[in-house]
Amino acid sequence: MNQQALAPHVIPDRVVGRFDWWKRWELLLFAVAVAIFIFNSMASPYFLNPYNLSDATFNFTEKATIALAMALLIICAEIDLSVASIIALSSTAMGAAATAGFGPPVLVIVGLAVGVAAGAFNGFIVTRFAIPSIVVTIGTMSLFRGIAFVVLGDHVYRTYPEGFNFFGQGYVWWVFSFEFVLFLVLAVVFGVVLHLTSFGRRIYAIGNNPIAAQFSGVRVNRIRFSLFMLTGLMSGVAAVLLTSRISSTRPTIAMGWELEVITMVVLGGVNILGGSGTIPGVVIAGFVMGLVTFGFGLLNVPGIVQSIFIGSLLIGVIALPIVAGKIADRWRTR
Repeated sequence: MNQQALAPHVIPDRVVGRFDWWKRWELLLFAVAVAIFIFNSMASPYFLNPYNLSDATFNFTEKATIALAMALLIICAEIDLSVASIIALSSTAMGAAATAGFGPPVLVIVGLAVGVAAGAFNGFIVTRFAIPSIVVTIGTMSLFRGIAFVVLGDHVYRTYPEGFNFFGQGYVWWVFSFEFVLFLVLAVVFGVVLHLTSFGRRIYAIGNNPIAAQFSGVRVNRIRFSLFMLTGLMSGVAAVLLTSRISSTRPTIAMGWELEVITMVVLGGVNILGGSGTIPGVVIAGFVMGLVTFGFGLLNVPGIVQSIFIGSLLIGVIALPIVAGKIADRWRTR
């Protein structure tokens, strides 16, 4: 293989080609979002209420915030299954700090710091000992959640200082919540970093061929480590938002969110094997899943049915490109 073909200065042309291909997937996703929006508006007379639509954003902004970082990690051919447990650990730390009498600024710092530390721990194990990230994060998924259970047991942290609820319940302007605005800002930042910087091009290079990227001068392990830290940081942000919104901390907080986050990323067009994907696709997928979840809620669909739908959706979006590729190969052979 010609290693120079994957050199950083050549990557932009290949990335552009992939971006054009995934643009069609993004348009399809956008059409699906519009169709779901129309269906929900016809199914329930309460759907088009501006305040109800604003509440619908709470169904996906916290998960989508993590999905932005998870997208970069999966494009880099890694994965983090411990994100929901990091939320539980960060929320527990914030609850303990609130009980000790600290104010909102300290709670936010504690939540973010615990998230970064947990992400750094994942990244260190993966890069230092060359253990597959799926194995490491399955272990830390139990480890972090287990620490929350040990600290809390059957107890619940409910005492949070005044003003802390703004992060999860406050509105910046009219019906636009702080959570939603923060997500949009972060989406722009992540989009610029992935698609318009050399750091983003290196992420694509690692996802396509880490060995060639290493020989091309890319510091593969350093970038992997930083992406695990970034995913931990975004999990800490989600912990702050979620804890603020529900004003309580239980060891079961955010249980099962890792499945929804990964579904959101893969639905957005990110290749589960790494090497391709875009932030706009992930953002649109977040809206799609938010609209579906909100529509299910308006129709009183049981939570177990929603879980079945999300699991089926994850299998479908992973299997569809594989099946389509095999069909295309058969047609080319003929």
